[in-house]
Amino acid sequence: MPELRKDPVVGRWVIIATERARRPSDFAAEPVRPRGSVCAFCEGQEAQTPPEVLAGRRPNTEPNGPGWTYRVVPNKFPALRIEGDLDPAGEGLFDKMTGVGAHEVVIETPDHGASLATLPVDAVADVLLAFRERVLDLKKDPRFAYVLVFKNHGEAAGASLEHTHSQLIATPIIPIMVSEELAGSAQYYALKERCVWCDLLRQERRDGRRLILESQGFVTVAPFAPRFPFETWILPVRHRAAFEDSSEEELRGLAGVLGDFLHRMNRLLGDPPFNFMLHTAPFREVQLESFHWHLEIIPKLTRVAGFEWGSGFFINPVPPEGAAEALKATAGRS
Repeated sequence: MPELRKDPVVGRWVIIATERARRPSDFAAEPVRPRGSVCAFCEGQEAQTPPEVLAGRRPNTEPNGPGWTYRVVPNKFPALRIEGDLDPAGEGLFDKMTGVGAHEVVIETPDHGASLATLPVDAVADVLLAFRERVLDLKKDPRFAYVLVFKNHGEAAGASLEHTHSQLIATPIIPIMVSEELAGSAQYYALKERCVWCDLLRQERRDGRRLILESQGFVTVAPFAPRFPFETWILPVRHRAAFEDSSEEELRGLAGVLGDFLHRMNRLLGDPPFNFMLHTAPFREVQLESFHWHLEIIPKLTRVAGFEWGSGFFINPVPPEGAAEALKATAGRS
């Protein structure tokens, strides 16, 4: 029988359509396009991007030239622009403000054929540390309330370039998805005086059916009410509301766990397109006792259609217990 399941944080219901259950091999990976050898994100092509704002560099190399291990550059086609004032205004019942923000690209490696799943752990750690440094820097701007770090991998997931990269966008308002998590977390805390995410971690570690792996202070879990097949969350075991408060040691641990999970996912599902999103505390609320930062990873295996858009229900043909079992049984990085 199908099941209706309720997310314990935001109260969103999903349909686990067990009668549509599919094996991992039933999800067809997107056709592999011939990989180009050179693009704007490749080493030697630095002039094709805006000047870097942060980079890992080998000794005696100059900014905006070869010799880097990762680069952070402003997006050439930004969703929001850094210049200007917010100038909030109203038109009757409608509110608006100037599209001020920051939009940056993290080029994760000079190797055109590499990915976060194949990079050494130290290289993945450098990317995560770059996220932290950019969040800390953008946090100084009083116009910004939030920074969303995200990754689109594969054309079906929204990636316009195949060279592995991630992005971050600083916004003057808190995104609605994060606001819903903040509100749900605060409501739970007001009722029970405990963090819902910490309770979730304790229960999943004890139960084990949806636990994919636990290592180096992080838990990888298939959520109880996943919107999509093989949706996965990575959370720190230690309560921490703000990602940017993580130590270098913690982020190096996360690098190993993230690389291991992506390796398993790629082996099981055939290198699927995917998105990941980092949800962290807003800039002015970093010490929240009710919130817990986390990374959400969503392979693009199904399509959202009319019922989902019209109702707000998501239909997922893969129970999270089955997804966790298949991922646990897949070999990780050695």
